[in-house]
Amino acid sequence: MRRFGRDGSAHPGGARCAGRGPTARRDLGLFEGAAGAEWTARANPDAWRRHVLRPRVLVDVSAPDCTTELFGDRLAAPYGVAPMAYHGLAHPDAECATARAAAGAGALLVVSIFAGRTLEQIAEAAPDGTRWLQLYWLRDREALAALVARAETAGYRALVLTVDAPKVGRRLRDLRNAFALPPGMTAANLAARLTSGAARSRAGRSGIEEHSREQFDPTVTWADLAWLRRRTSLPLLLKGVLTAEDARLAVEHGVDGLVVSNHGGRQLDGTPPASDVLAEVVDAVPADLPVLVDGGLRHGADLARALALGARAALVGRPVLWGLAHGGADGARAVLDLLREELLDTMVLSGRPTLADLDRSALAPWPPTAPPTAPPAAPEAAPAHR
Repeated sequence: MRRFGRDGSAHPGGARCAGRGPTARRDLGLFEGAAGAEWTARANPDAWRRHVLRPRVLVDVSAPDCTTELFGDRLAAPYGVAPMAYHGLAHPDAECATARAAAGAGALLVVSIFAGRTLEQIAEAAPDGTRWLQLYWLRDREALAALVARAETAGYRALVLTVDAPKVGRRLRDLRNAFALPPGMTAANLAARLTSGAARSRAGRSGIEEHSREQFDPTVTWADLAWLRRRTSLPLLLKGVLTAEDARLAVEHGVDGLVVSNHGGRQLDGTPPASDVLAEVVDAVPADLPVLVDGGLRHGADLARALALGARAALVGRPVLWGLAHGGADGARAVLDLLREELLDTMVLSGRPTLADLDRSALAPWPPTAPPTAPPAAPEAAPAHR
């Protein structure tokens, strides 16, 4: 399989996302694009390379182990599929194919509230998989509560509330393409009245952005989390936290985990890459509170860097969609398997055969910080004239 580009754009089989021509450009723009000038989206992959690995030698690496546990579920590696809407734009089997890929790889799947298949269909496609549900805070709270209840009944193991999106960010590619969902594609888990705006196409407008203005509740605050907690026994994670201040507030409000994320650069352009603030967030919360991270992970070595900075696991987005577009469930599975193999290679070659060995001593900044130099010696006094 071809290696994906740093920004995910150099993917195989891209034209299969939605045919060719203007439609393909529209759908690829949705997947590849980001907010504003797309600075944050470009910075995400590069930022992981600002940490170089410090290998140890003469270590027994004959039995590397990258398995981990999250909220009682065992994973083959500390990774999962990030929540992304409308997988059907990449492949006709949509989220059901992604679910089979994740379950086969032993990876977590975080299902988007805007999935094109129902929660129950996704669960049936991979009954042995570990699934969480991602939520946006809707104005219609009863619809939100009903979705949470369905997820719990269908065997979803946690909720991930995205908190960096009181509205969808201004994504210029979508505006230029007047993006709207193609006929027949809907958010299968929400009533039509809650998603109709995403299917409207008007010049210079994005259906996705207009839909968010209609349905997302921009008034939600920390105090509202108690309402959601009363309606479920599932663990609740917040996705989109980038500061120690908000991490500490999350702990005060009883949150069970965090996802350090800038939404793949798709919300506020100009925010720091997640890798640059991951350690800050980890240090602000109790050691037993799981902190996950997403944004720009393209290689198993990036995953090792995330773990060394304190993440319990990492979520991968665009590369999984490229695999899905290229080969359905098998293509997405190949991406996830490759990441796990690369992670194990990195652990072996760096002399850190267990996840516990991947701590901050495994990393050094790059370029290295120059040591302080001594001030120049004072010039000798010139000899006096005679």
